[in-house]
Amino acid sequence: MTIIHRRTLLSGLGALGFAASAQLGTVKSAVAQTVPAVPTTPMPRLRRTHELVSLTSVHTDRPRVALTFDDGPHPQNTPHLLDILARYRVKATFYVIGQNARRYPEIVRRIVAEGHELGNHTWTHPVLSRQSDSTILTEIDRTQQMIWDTVGAVPVTMRPPYGSFTHRQMQMLFDQRNLSSVVWSVDPEDWRRPGVSVVAQRMIQGARPGAVILAHDIHGPTIRAVPAALDGILARGLQPVTMSDLLAWPHWGPRGLRYVGRATTPYQG
Repeated sequence: MTIIHRRTLLSGLGALGFAASAQLGTVKSAVAQTVPAVPTTPMPRLRRTHELVSLTSVHTDRPRVALTFDDGPHPQNTPHLLDILARYRVKATFYVIGQNARRYPEIVRRIVAEGHELGNHTWTHPVLSRQSDSTILTEIDRTQQMIWDTVGAVPVTMRPPYGSFTHRQMQMLFDQRNLSSVVWSVDPEDWRRPGVSVVAQRMIQGARPGAVILAHDIHGPTIRAVPAALDGILARGLQPVTMSDLLAWPHWGPRGLRYVGRATTPYQG
């Protein structure tokens, strides 16, 4: 039996320091080749199948944690991270920024083709608690549409940038779009660049059944920390899974998206 742990107001956790890092510079794009799932119908509206407005973790007896990565896709880091996840045979959820997803659609397709989940992380990464409801919905809707156009499926959860989202706004988003707001219970503060070993150890120490682990695939040191973090998490008998899997929701993602090639740009994170 899975029981959801709800929270109301979530702080920014001092995360405004990584606002600039969420905007990627000009980097040569890695090319991941997939057979695209091209939608032939208008983007569907999510139907309400649960009453989950927000969460930071999940109460469950199953030895699972949600591994989540924010702010990508990144042209070098994300493909390398996908290689690591494939080697360990674990799944993750990628909370992508819409304008970055538009820039690197083949990486987005590869994420989904390899069995990972996509979440909505807004279009431009603003501080949502300072925005109007109409601006929030525009940020969310543009990203939903981009992901639908790219992979033929829409995210079922949203992560607010910096975790800055009021309870009223969470309820508004749930009422208007049937999207649940997902924050985190484990924050290694990798945006502060504390060092590869520190990031890995913080991820391991916070891992427990139902934990939601935050990381960022736009930071090279974070990618280098992932193998050690996975070694430690797996050694504790925990299995990293997607958010939908942790919540025991129906399988997320389109059918018929098949991965046919690997990224060709060498990783230089």
